Amino acid sequence: GDFTVARASHVCVIHSSDMSTLAAAACVARVAPSTGARAARARTPARSLTPAAPLRRGRRSGDGGRLMAIPEPAASTPAAPTAPPVELSYDWQLDFCSRPMKDERGKKMWELLICDETRTFEHSEFFPNNRINSVELSKAIDRVIAAQGAKPRRFKFFRSQMMTIITRACNDVGIESLASRRCQTLTTWLDWRVENVYKIHPGYDGQASPMMGFEASSPRPLPDALRGESWAFVALPLVGVREEAEQVKARRVFGDLLELDPNMPDDTLIPGIAVYTKRAAALAGWTKGLELGGITVDLDMGTLILDTGVADSWQYARFKQTKALTQEAKEWEEVKEKVGGLHFLAIQTDEDAESTDGFWILQDFTNSKF
Repeated sequence: GDFTVARASHVCVIHSSDMSTLAAAACVARVAPSTGARAARARTPARSLTPAAPLRRGRRSGDGGRLMAIPEPAASTPAAPTAPPVELSYDWQLDFCSRPMKDERGKKMWELLICDETRTFEHSEFFPNNRINSVELSKAIDRVIAAQGAKPRRFKFFRSQMMTIITRACNDVGIESLASRRCQTLTTWLDWRVENVYKIHPGYDGQASPMMGFEASSPRPLPDALRGESWAFVALPLVGVREEAEQVKARRVFGDLLELDPNMPDDTLIPGIAVYTKRAAALAGWTKGLELGGITVDLDMGTLILDTGVADSWQYARFKQTKALTQEAKEWEEVKEKVGGLHFLAIQTDEDAESTDGFWILQDFTNSKF
């Protein structure tokens, strides 16, 4: 079918290429519909995203503001039994890695950061380099859980190189870990700490190279079970994205969300990809099993690339590399860039559907400097 492409100031219709027929998928219970992901016209320019959460300074010692490694608490007399922590229905984000700072011994310092998805809760703790192992990390996580009186559904992390230590530590405290590019809250906080914590530390090393950067794999062919029958470049005003998000929160449709900037105008145009198939509920159910990162356009290949996890990429869909279609793909990426990489994926039965069966808010992942 035709697909609709979002421009910065208008929407136009061009002809698309078909996706291969969806292979037989396991029966998934159909969920109640929400409003469809129809294309919308924008009358005002899209604006860049800004961090919504307040910025907070790191922990300091009493020696004139110098940041210190936090020692493990001394052993004490066992306290009376306390109530078990509350089990939360949402995730926390975690990072455990070296920082561009050296301690009094001239050794590189490590840091543990934990926050929830809105940064209403934050924890920062420095470690000397001789305490970098899963046992020490699990002890620190236990202390955070005890202090909060709550434990998250999962810990999300984005450094694949730290997977072994983080996974073992999370297993030790009985919490699932998930490698994910959906850690934008944490990376935003990290970027703030570079300027407001690390650079003012007396042991800051401005020549330190980025530690354990993001490593993506080459895109692989998409499994048939994750294919629709056709697809479209579409767009929704932010108010429409928020409406779809409410359906996901209410568990009426499959999907996953990211925190949206509350200061962004409702008429800001958000670009997206709509996938159409008669088996929309089944496809949305299969897609829910992936940890979606984002969708980008590869102009050289004429392909949409879907990122999942922290390192996996898939050839999600193809388009004919005509001059017109290539230009439309460029403009879609330009609109996405204007809103800080924010975009969405919608799965529905056809382009005229008034409801979606799956809706994911996505954002291009930008690795923190450190």
